Amino acid sequence: MKKTKHLCFVILCILIFTTELFSQSDRGEILATRKASNLAYKSYNKADILSFLTDDVLITAGNGTLLSGKKAIKQYFLNHTDSKIYYTRTAKEIVVNEKRGLAWESGIWDGYNPEEGSDSIISGNYSAMWTKASGVWKIKSQLFVTLD
Repeated sequence: MKKTKHLCFVILCILIFTTELFSQSDRGEILATRKASNLAYKSYNKADILSFLTDDVLITAGNGTLLSGKKAIKQYFLNHTDSKIYYTRTAKEIVVNEKRGLAWESGIWDGYNPEEGSDSIISGNYSAMWTKASGVWKIKSQLFVTLD
């Protein structure tokens, strides 16, 4: 009976440890993807930007415009080819539910126009819903609110 209790305790500890480890690696994957996404925006690489999104992504822009799906975002890019503004997002919180393959990210976003210097010209808060349904973390939904 003592051996069984010890074995159950060891198994429980392993499960807790590996769950935390997977959660940390998922968080790291999301942070790395966010960093790559920021670089894609800075280099105006629209194909890379779209690669981080699910096909049915929903994005609410800082002014309240709702973009539904990659096709709508592609069209938005085509309609704004003259814009030199690029955006970065800085995560302040990431919560992962690996059982459901979902994650919550929130933080601040900044918009930059390199023709106007290195300071942010517009900023606010954002939140993002990530999904790992395909085995890779992708953005399913983002909400941006312009505050400055």
